[in-house]
Amino acid sequence: MSRYSSHIAKTAVAAAVFLLVLLLARLLWLYVPRSDVRGGIAACCAGIFALALLWVWVQRRRTEQFADELCATLDALIAGRQPEGYHPYEDSLLSKVQGKLLQYYDIMSEGKRQSVQDKQTIQELVSDISHQVKTPIANIRMFLSILQNHELSAEKRTQFLTTVQEQTGKLDFLLQSLIRMSRLETGTFVLHMEQARLQETIARAMSTVWANAQNKQITLDAQCDEKLTANHDPKWTAEALGNILDNAVKYTPDGGSVTVTVRPWQFYTRIDIADTGMGIPQEHYHDIFQRFYRGENAALQEGVGLGLYLANGIITRQKGYISVKSKEGQGTVFSVFLLT
Repeated sequence: MSRYSSHIAKTAVAAAVFLLVLLLARLLWLYVPRSDVRGGIAACCAGIFALALLWVWVQRRRTEQFADELCATLDALIAGRQPEGYHPYEDSLLSKVQGKLLQYYDIMSEGKRQSVQDKQTIQELVSDISHQVKTPIANIRMFLSILQNHELSAEKRTQFLTTVQEQTGKLDFLLQSLIRMSRLETGTFVLHMEQARLQETIARAMSTVWANAQNKQITLDAQCDEKLTANHDPKWTAEALGNILDNAVKYTPDGGSVTVTVRPWQFYTRIDIADTGMGIPQEHYHDIFQRFYRGENAALQEGVGLGLYLANGIITRQKGYISVKSKEGQGTVFSVFLLT
């Protein structure tokens, strides 16, 4: 029998006893001689008083039982256990209070899990940063030591200074990328969404890779209606597209091509970035968006494996997504989908 049914039964019994006492008093009043009426009334009053005491005792026991079960529930939650005797579909005060306590427990547990996860993320970021900056810092120290402690020709000195400058630029790029990555990971990344023209966003993205494409004699081409708009953050979307374009130029051999094509869909606007590069094996389609991932074929190219990770983070936070199709040795197409 459930607690609710038990309480109903106890209440019904108490009510029946109370009615019986009233009926007995009425019978005494009707059929007992007047001389004995006072005694009967006194007896009835005594019975009612006794019944009242019984009722108070029952209510006290019920309150004590409620408090005991509530304490048992709290003890179970503190210990991280599911409380015993909890019936979520039972219509009783105890079940309602237990349900609220369980909701509060779930909220606090989720907050604790999120705190642990954030702490682990920060630790991983610190570890990644220290690992990635070791190489350029070591190179800078080595070349500076050579410049300070050895007599070098003017040509050699210029060469070493150029190398130091390149390593400093690489270190700056790495730190800026790590700062962006940490902002993505810790939720401090802020977007300013607006209905903006995509032609300007794409032009800004292509300007970041134009020099490298010219050095490799790679043809850059864009096909986008100047009136076409999408709901996006122009600055961060340009950076995301720029990272994909940089990846395309980097892994496309000299004399190849990179083409950007924009097509409006019903709910999304699709931006295809196609290259004639080395391609990506299908089993690594998901891996390329992981931070610091670099495929075996990419080992000879400059990079730290953050570009596609950042691009994916920026686009997904705008409620868009990125897909990839590729054929090894023929090229790759990254498709960026933005809400219209």
